[in-house]
Amino acid sequence: MDSTYTIIIADDHPLFRNALFQSIHMAIGGTTLLEADSLSALLALLEKEPEPDLLLLDLKMPGANGMSGLIQLRAEYPELPIVVVSASEEPAVVTQVKSHGAYGFIPKSSDMKTLVAALNQVLEGEPYFPQELISDDAACNDLAERIATLTPQQYKVLGMLSDGLLNKQIAYELNVSEATIKAHMTAIFRKLNVKNRTQAVILLQEMQS
Repeated sequence: MDSTYTIIIADDHPLFRNALFQSIHMAIGGTTLLEADSLSALLALLEKEPEPDLLLLDLKMPGANGMSGLIQLRAEYPELPIVVVSASEEPAVVTQVKSHGAYGFIPKSSDMKTLVAALNQVLEGEPYFPQELISDDAACNDLAERIATLTPQQYKVLGMLSDGLLNKQIAYELNVSEATIKAHMTAIFRKLNVKNRTQAVILLQEMQS
């Protein structure tokens, strides 16, 4: 296999990053591997290296609240192949990852053979999603698609709502006006087909449970 790939590993656990690092080197010799332990470190890295061949992204690391990191990266780097590598292996999570435009999903519980096969498949241009983790629940898929219509900023607002923050606090955190937050709320409620913040938070929790 061609050994000129550049792959970024974004995960806040040094031991797992190291294990992934070793696995990739064994599978794909000579590959350039870069690492990031937070969303801010990853974004800084992408400014210097804007066109890596592959990004392996953990959903839970500093600066990323659930799907927010994936949504932001998808918006800013639409051509970047992103494969989520996560310990959250529920079908609803995998369905949402797919809805948000990830190129694949590799469970952290995968053995070396599965990991290598998945990486090779993605680098050859074929998405990788374990069939046993793809949900055939129509309601779940519909919800994932609705949440996938949110912009990065709307998803951030929804995440802060879920954390119990008030409009005033969210406006302060995002450095925008309260009127802007209210406009985001209106758009979120419309896209999710809910009437209030409580229903919106319940939907988000359903996807992340």
